Amino acid sequence: MDDIIENVKEYYGKQLQSRSDLKSGACCCIDKPPAAIRDILPMIADEIKDRFYGCGSPLPPLLEGMTVLDLGCGTGRDVYIASKLAGESGRAIGVDMTTEQIQTAMKYQEKQRERFGFQASNVRFCQGYIEDLKSLGIEDNSVDVVISNCVINLSPTKEQVFKEIYRVLKPGGELFFSDVFADRRLPKSLAADPVLRGECLGGALYTEDFRRLMAACGWADFRYTSIRNLNLGNEEIEKKVGFATFSSRTVRAFKLDDLEDICEDYGQTACYDGSIPGQPHFFDLDDHHRFFTGKPMLVCGNTASMVSKTRYGQAFKVTGDRSVHYGAFGGCGGGPAEKNSDSSTTGPCC
Repeated sequence: MDDIIENVKEYYGKQLQSRSDLKSGACCCIDKPPAAIRDILPMIADEIKDRFYGCGSPLPPLLEGMTVLDLGCGTGRDVYIASKLAGESGRAIGVDMTTEQIQTAMKYQEKQRERFGFQASNVRFCQGYIEDLKSLGIEDNSVDVVISNCVINLSPTKEQVFKEIYRVLKPGGELFFSDVFADRRLPKSLAADPVLRGECLGGALYTEDFRRLMAACGWADFRYTSIRNLNLGNEEIEKKVGFATFSSRTVRAFKLDDLEDICEDYGQTACYDGSIPGQPHFFDLDDHHRFFTGKPMLVCGNTASMVSKTRYGQAFKVTGDRSVHYGAFGGCGGGPAEKNSDSSTTGPCC
């Protein structure tokens, strides 16, 4: 494990100086970010953006006044975006183990404060390990939102990462991260390959192992908000990985103590009021829950909790409770591993 950590530090600290040094298409984001993020990006220093290696856009809405923690923040692009979205009443914390990356992030702290027009910086950077947030002074139940962008795959001890995330999140807090996943378990020889590891492939979690790991760490239910198959664009790397295929996925999970491991029916409905900034007509909880403004939708107990017992509750009205159980939610059959219905349906939510 020490070798893996040192190889990753070498790769991101010495070998990669900009996105043009990447050897595959895994650590690249082609998703169009929301308008609020697009408006902030021109305000971010060019060096920060040039050394950004994320595979998604894991910045959820309603961050004003929130404490946001970015795991594996690199040069701080997403930290600074989160700090702007959180505003002066919120704060953003970035954690990274690579000296060169965190030094670049810290170098621009005052300049970004000035560009955002803040009286004082609301950003804090910590050099350390995402597996050990306690040593960095990040307390239990102290964070509203944890984000991460194509970093957790690099960790050799992912179970500890998810345990730490669960520990630091406040009740009702949100984990929202993008990462690379594999359709099978990779052999140890590939997992230890410095290039494959650095390119976010060698440490990619098999999707079913990820589901099991989340459950073991307290996450009874989680949702994918997007899934995109990856084109690696490198014949040598494609030859190494053989038949394995990879995808970039964005995951949403909440720290809620009443989630169940399958979707259960309690006769509840949820109605979105259109008040989330930038989303006046509908809100996508995940890739199969699109809530149209003003239109009640039948939901399972888990979904009802996700939109009522979190900060999203300010935008939803949920009817019903869990006093009467009607069995498994119609046609759902299971948790995140199941194939789900199209987001435009208005019947059973899962």
